[in-house]
Amino acid sequence: MSGIIEKNMADNNRYNLRGVSAQKEDVHKAIAKLDKGLYPNAFCKIYPDYWGNDDAWCNLLHADGAGTKSILAYLYWKETGDLSVWKGIAIDSIVMNTDDLLCVGAVGPYTYSSTIGRNKQLIPGEVISEIINGTQSYFDRLKGYGIDVHLMGGETADVGDVVRTVIVDGTMGCRMRRDKLVTTEQMVPGDVVVSLASYGQASYEDEYNSGMGSNGLTSARHEMLHKEYAAKYPESVDPNLPEEVVYNGAYRLTDTTETPLNVGKMLLSPTRTYAPVVLKVLEEYFAKIHGIIHCSGGGQSKCLHYLPTALRVVKNNLLPIPPLFRMIQESAGTDWKEMYQVFNMGQRLEIFTDKETAEGIVAISQSFGIEAQVSGYVEKAERKEVVIESKYGNFTYC
Repeated sequence: MSGIIEKNMADNNRYNLRGVSAQKEDVHKAIAKLDKGLYPNAFCKIYPDYWGNDDAWCNLLHADGAGTKSILAYLYWKETGDLSVWKGIAIDSIVMNTDDLLCVGAVGPYTYSSTIGRNKQLIPGEVISEIINGTQSYFDRLKGYGIDVHLMGGETADVGDVVRTVIVDGTMGCRMRRDKLVTTEQMVPGDVVVSLASYGQASYEDEYNSGMGSNGLTSARHEMLHKEYAAKYPESVDPNLPEEVVYNGAYRLTDTTETPLNVGKMLLSPTRTYAPVVLKVLEEYFAKIHGIIHCSGGGQSKCLHYLPTALRVVKNNLLPIPPLFRMIQESAGTDWKEMYQVFNMGQRLEIFTDKETAEGIVAISQSFGIEAQVSGYVEKAERKEVVIESKYGNFTYC
C-alpha cells in the first residue's frame, strides 16, 4: 500500500486526488467575469451601500462554513458519544466568517444566517440542537470580546440525497464606513509581514488549540486516521475516491498526543478567532495597516490572490510548525510545498505593515497569549508571487 501511495504522490497532487483544491482554480475561473466590487484586491468583496444609499458607507456579505470538519465531528461523536464537538463546528462556521470580514476592517455589528444541510437518517435532532444553540452561545461570548453578532435565523434542510452526513455554513452581513476599510491597495515594497500563531492557548480560550482551523480537513482526516473508519463509516467517504487516498493514517481518534488533546480533539480544535487582537490593532494602528490576510484556503500562499500589483512576499521567518501539522506530514510524507499551500502551518493570520508598527502588533498579540513575529517582507517583482524559505526547502507560488 505504501508503494502505491508514494507513486501517486510523485505523479499527482494528493489533495486534488481527493476531489478538493487548495487554490480553487476552477472557482476563480468561474467568477473571473463577475464584478469584483469597490476594491478588487480586498480580502472580502465590498459593495456600494445598497442598504443605506450613502457613498460614505459600504456593504459586505460573506459566506463560509466548517467544511468537511463536520465529518470529523460526526466520527468523533459516533465513536465517543461526545455531543459537545458539534458546538465546535458551529464556532468554526462563525469564525470563518468573522475573521474574513475582520481582514477588511469590518468589526460589526454583524448579522448572521445559519444554513445546515443534513442527512436526517444519520444526524438526529440532538445534533442540530447542539449546533444551533452553540451558535447563539458563541455569539454571546463574542459580545464579551467586543464583537456584536445578531442571529437572523436560517435554514435547516433534510437533504439526504445530496449530503452524506451534515454540512454547516453561515452567511454574515455588515455595513461599515469606507474610511474604516482595510484593503491591500497600500501594500508596498518594504512592508513586513507579522504572523500570528494559530496554536497554543489564547487568554480568551478555554483549552489548548492545535491550530487546525477549518481548511485542509479532507487531507488531514485521510492522512492521519486509520483505514478502519472507511469500513465502519462508509458515509464519511466519497465512494468515487481512489482507495489509496482513503484513510491512510495510523491514528485512532482517541489516541493520545504530545499535546493535552487526543488526535480527534486536535483535528476538531475550534477555529481560533483573532477578533480581540484585531480590534486592538485597528484601534491603535489603523492608518499603518496595509493588509490583513486570513491564511485559510491556500495556506501560506493565500496572500497571493490579494497583492495589488507585481510584488513578491518572502516568508523567511515563519513561526515553528506545531505538533498537528508535523503529525499530518509525517503520517503520509506529504510534500512540504503542498503542506504550506494546504494548511496554515501554525500561523493563520498575517498583517502587512511597516517595521516600527510591526513591533507594536507583536506586543498586542502576545498580550493575548498568542505568539507572533515578523515572518517576512514585501519586495518588487516582475510578477505576483509568494516565496517560502524554510528548513524543509524553498517554495515559490505564483
